[in-house]
Amino acid sequence: MKLYLATGNAKKLKELQAIISEAELPIQVENATALGGMPEVEEDAGTFSGNALKKAKALLARASGDTWVLADDSGLCVDALDGDPGVYSARYAGEGASDAANVDKLLRELTGVETKKRGAAFVCVLALVRKSEEPRFFEGSCEGRITDERFGEGGFGYDPVFVPQGRDRTFAELTSATKAELSHRGKALQKFIAWAKERG
Repeated sequence: MKLYLATGNAKKLKELQAIISEAELPIQVENATALGGMPEVEEDAGTFSGNALKKAKALLARASGDTWVLADDSGLCVDALDGDPGVYSARYAGEGASDAANVDKLLRELTGVETKKRGAAFVCVLALVRKSEEPRFFEGSCEGRITDERFGEGGFGYDPVFVPQGRDRTFAELTSATKAELSHRGKALQKFIAWAKERG
């Protein structure tokens, strides 16, 4: 099975490839550059599943033959902000905003919010598409809280300010293996892997 990962985000791609390769599945993982790069996709579906499906279908349109494409849409949903930034997580501080700018905006929005009210969850939906089949979705989430400052140098996105439930360190302070075990993306990928193993 050849599987193309529909993302232009190098850090996300590395995380996806690492988890899939560890599962030792008979899957040949390729990135979007093998199909001429990830097409521009307007992420306006309003849901993680809708955006993931748009990305997957956009890359699938560039593929030939019996090809599988897996796309991810994920974000951070903060309780005190009524679920924001949500589907706008990657562009919370504006189109083309850096991770640092998005984190800065989040911390500003939460100024004065006490620790016990800083609950949040990372959510990831993977969309798997193939020309001859209906799309499949795999969802994962990770509950936690937002810190009041950055901690750690690892990871990407909001990792330096997110502490997963039951831990006292941010995603950015954890090893890649520990993060993969706990993270929303890791959980969604484990569901995909279980499906792929069952399918054979």
